[in-house]
Amino acid sequence: MSGEEKMRAKKEQAMGKAKEATGRAVGNERLTTKGRAEQVKGEAREAKEKIKDVFKKK
Repeated sequence: MSGEEKMRAKKEQAMGKAKEATGRAVGNERLTTKGRAEQVKGEAREAKEKIKDVFKKK
């Protein structure tokens, strides 16, 4: 996995978790949803990079 893309994916996931937790704490459903969406985006980016790695090894 590309180091830069891996860090970007982890950063998105962490930022999303923070937003989701903050949203839950203050009762802001929109912020909670936005945080969850960022997590999913980061997870998708990470999965894409893992797939690329599998094909590079062959």
